[in-house]
Amino acid sequence: MKIKRALLPVITILLILSMTIISGCQYLTTAKKTSISSTSTTSGTTVVTAGAHTQITLSSGSTQSLPSIADVASLVKPSVVAINVKATVTTYDIFGRAYQQEQDAAGSGWIISSDGWIVTNNHVIDGATSIMVTFNDGSSLPVDLTNVKPDSISDLAVLKVDATGLPALTIGDSTKLREGDWVVAIGNSLGEGIRVTEGIVCRTDVSMQDSNGQTFEGLIETQAPINAGNSGGPLVNMAGEVIGITNAKQVATGVEGVGYAISINVASPLITNLIDVGYIVRPYLGVSTETIVNNSYARWYGLKVNSGVRITAVGSDSPAGNAGLKANDVIVKFNGQDITDAQQLIDLINNAQVGQSIDVTYYRGSVEQTIKIVLTATPKPS
Repeated sequence: MKIKRALLPVITILLILSMTIISGCQYLTTAKKTSISSTSTTSGTTVVTAGAHTQITLSSGSTQSLPSIADVASLVKPSVVAINVKATVTTYDIFGRAYQQEQDAAGSGWIISSDGWIVTNNHVIDGATSIMVTFNDGSSLPVDLTNVKPDSISDLAVLKVDATGLPALTIGDSTKLREGDWVVAIGNSLGEGIRVTEGIVCRTDVSMQDSNGQTFEGLIETQAPINAGNSGGPLVNMAGEVIGITNAKQVATGVEGVGYAISINVASPLITNLIDVGYIVRPYLGVSTETIVNNSYARWYGLKVNSGVRITAVGSDSPAGNAGLKANDVIVKFNGQDITDAQQLIDLINNAQVGQSIDVTYYRGSVEQTIKIVLTATPKPS
């Protein structure tokens, strides 16, 4: 199943008619306090409701308390921000002619350090010509675009506002999550301000593909209600610790309550890289490729093999170029694994190590060759 992320255009009404994946956002759940108490007993289990808490006494005699969402919300909301963006997007007319137009969009973010660093999703700020951050108290600050550090591969981004003394959130440990654990998602739902929803963890360590075939790993699946505009907002545990970053939702006829967040243990080192270095350092091969989709593709480019990935360009002074790879070579194996599509190759490179020596098998014409290539660190983005 593939996923698709989408921002919230401020003027757009979201209609869900077919299977897709959109950016996450939450509806507001208000915890209403009451002084009324009630008791009921079913099959040896006693449920006592009083105020904002519900206490369950099981037939075994043990007692469990359901969480107070209001307590978590009051702790976390001051650190969650609304992000409003003006972005230049490319659209096409009925004749296929491309033109650019400015579009308003909304997303979410959360404060990771008191000196102004804020975490969000890359797709929230992608193509932005201006960014405005609105805080829980209603105040707003513009963002200098030179202080925006994006990464499209992980769908993470950080940005910095000119402020100090901000209330930073506490980072939790997503490896401790269990299926059925309560979580709370907070974000700028539908671009109408910070809202709160709750749910449970359905699965952990989930891998999904977006509509472009890009793989995202280490996702948390939750059934907390999510809507467009909540992308980049925190998913927190009942201690108010960030354990995920909301970034996608699965929607289809008959499908309800399936949302996804990037787990914080996957995201944390990447966020640190973005803040400290300005970009995420990954292993670098230095090639652009396309998947050989069928025999017609192979014939068109004069290839002697009909599967693998064709190199379309080789970076100057790159590991691939220095090892002798050229455009129109066809990579069929990487580190002993058969290669069938371009995204698979990207994933294997990203999962390797800087400095690692890799065997790359490729065809040049009808001749198969294998060479060793030492992966270097990705060059700094220009």
